[in-house]
Amino acid sequence: MSSSQEGYLDPPRASYLQQESSNNSHTSSPANSTTALPNRQYAQQYNASPAKKKRGLVFWLACLAALVIVVLAVILPVYFTVIKKNNKNNSSSSSADNGSGNGDNGGNTGDGTVPSANGAITGGDGSEVTLEDGSTFTYSNQFGGFWVSDPSDPFASYAKPNNWTPALNETWVYGKDRIFGVNLGGWFVLEPFIVPALFQKYPTAIDEWSLSEAMAADTAGGGLGQLEDHYNTFITEKDFAEIAGAGLNWVRIPIPFWAIDKWDGEPFLDKVCWKYILKAFQWARKYGLRINLDLHTIPGSQNGYNHSGKTGQVNFLHGPMGIANAQRALNYIRIITEFISQPEYQDVVPMFGIMNEAIIVTIGRTELTSFYREAHDMIRGITGIGEGKGFYISLHDGFEPDMTKWDAFLAGSDRIVLDRHPYTAFSGSTFEDPIATGTGADAGGIWVGRACGWATESVRLSGTFGFNYAGEWSNGYNDCGLFLTGVNGTHTYAGDCGPWEDATTWDDSTKAGVAAFNAAQMDALKDYFFWTWKIGNSTAGSVQAPLWSYQLGVEGGWILKDPRQAVGKCGTIPTFDGNYEPYMTGGSGAGTITATGTAAGSPYPPAQLSGVDVSANELPQYTSTGTVHTLPPPSVTDNGKEFNGWYDAQDTGLAPTTIPGCAYPDPWEAN
Repeated sequence: MSSSQEGYLDPPRASYLQQESSNNSHTSSPANSTTALPNRQYAQQYNASPAKKKRGLVFWLACLAALVIVVLAVILPVYFTVIKKNNKNNSSSSSADNGSGNGDNGGNTGDGTVPSANGAITGGDGSEVTLEDGSTFTYSNQFGGFWVSDPSDPFASYAKPNNWTPALNETWVYGKDRIFGVNLGGWFVLEPFIVPALFQKYPTAIDEWSLSEAMAADTAGGGLGQLEDHYNTFITEKDFAEIAGAGLNWVRIPIPFWAIDKWDGEPFLDKVCWKYILKAFQWARKYGLRINLDLHTIPGSQNGYNHSGKTGQVNFLHGPMGIANAQRALNYIRIITEFISQPEYQDVVPMFGIMNEAIIVTIGRTELTSFYREAHDMIRGITGIGEGKGFYISLHDGFEPDMTKWDAFLAGSDRIVLDRHPYTAFSGSTFEDPIATGTGADAGGIWVGRACGWATESVRLSGTFGFNYAGEWSNGYNDCGLFLTGVNGTHTYAGDCGPWEDATTWDDSTKAGVAAFNAAQMDALKDYFFWTWKIGNSTAGSVQAPLWSYQLGVEGGWILKDPRQAVGKCGTIPTFDGNYEPYMTGGSGAGTITATGTAAGSPYPPAQLSGVDVSANELPQYTSTGTVHTLPPPSVTDNGKEFNGWYDAQDTGLAPTTIPGCAYPDPWEAN
């Protein structure tokens, strides 16, 4: 299948390539909220074997016989809302409607509250949420979702974003439960078109590297501290509440490697964003949202795009510093793996994208496959093999022009999934076919049919590779939007980009066309993360890339308030029955790679890299004698148990570091 046939076009956003816990603040029950939900001790009792469950029921029945009617009114809803639902053996009923919304209401009592037996605080639609700073907002969720904040158990996973999504402590069934997700782009990895005002302040800035340099030089203007201000304000708890209220159930969160550390010569603000990533974990848990954590930046850059940290060269597994940069990348993947594999985070972070948009045509398929196998083996050496042992490993398709190359990729591996980014905006087209074609059945023009065509390849890959999803997509049918093609980028759109940078000028036909295109993509892709939730205002005081903002689209009416309503938009299209090969979901055969040839992965490191004329073992490398910078946990305990951010105590290897006395090429400019 060619790119032009299916609309899987050039790399996204690439045409320019030239305090930790807030749970403790909830000390009283807000309006229309209530103390709620049993603590982890009781929940785990009912999540154990059938015999234990039976004993638990006898205990509760005995207690109920002695309790007054008012206590009955509290305990019974808890059993049906949380304890019974917490039994993962019965969770298939949560998945049976495949996102159709025919399930129960998650235990909501009708007034937005969920009762409980202890001191947890919870609420549904219309409840009042108190934030860290003492301010409040009213939770809006028309889909039966409810939030949970339990000061006695900050790692409780009872919340649900809606009535068709399993709670975090229930089993998610890939291929049957549907991912309705959104990216939180621009929060921890800054991009000019998402946070334009920061880049407009510094005209020399074109990526986070140059932005960091400009900020550091501007001590009077706030220095690098401006980045922490951004982390603290761009996405907040209220955004997570709104995401759940919009009928979504997952978030994909791009993070940089400098959340862990940086090396000399790198200008980034290191380590600071980690405490806000911890807040993201906490807020996602509170509102029942699952996280696909995505390592968006790689030392030396894996694609040369501005969202890799620095625009320009590819120095990961390419060129003189390719092996050395890959050594650092593996260590960062390892450190993140150790943190999110802890029991406290397995429910809320069930997927990890280990590298965003590594370009196959530059790096090479053999080289990249070698790395992916090494990463897979390292990760499963930490988590263990099989269902329930660690997260699903997400690999980006590398914008491979021939997707059959992914067939049987690392067959026999343990729970790898494929991330695709179907954008139409970066094709170099003039986009002359209109999207504003009326408000009736023809709304959206040819763009609807193009989007619906994406279903075919997704279904095919489900059988030949396994679970695959759209990790990024947007309403950007053209390449208009302030800084979308880079700070100094140009547009290929044949028309006037002005109206596409100001949604207040859109008429009903335009809105209907964008809405139709959006719904068609949702229907065809099935499992997806829209790019992105929020676009910040420019210095003009408005969003100037409105086709890329989910939040603005819901507010403006060109994105469905209920994503389930997109089902059927494409009419009759190929569908997958949800039955994967057992190894693909951690069942029989998982962890024993049977793939042959390139799909099996050559020994790591690869014998040769592109961009150099010597063998890989002659290239600069680091020595594994450095200090491992582990990720610190939040300043809370799990029912009195301290934890240190490191899951596998047997993993005692050291980190890569430079060899004393050796002179290395610039790892970001070695080519």
